[in-house]
Amino acid sequence: METELKSLEEKITQFVKLCQCQQSENIQLRQQLAVVISENTRLSGKMDAAINRLEILLTEIPRNET
Repeated sequence: METELKSLEEKITQFVKLCQCQQSENIQLRQQLAVVISENTRLSGKMDAAINRLEILLTEIPRNET
């Protein structure tokens, strides 16, 4: 019985450590995701600005009417 309790205690300890590692990794992944979302938003804004500038430039190009 003592051996079984000791084995159960070790398994519980391993499980707790695993949960702590998973929680730490989860926090890290959430932080990375926040950074990536922010960067994606910034790049999308830059793309929109570039598209707008190109559209303006295209309207300024004289059309070749023959």
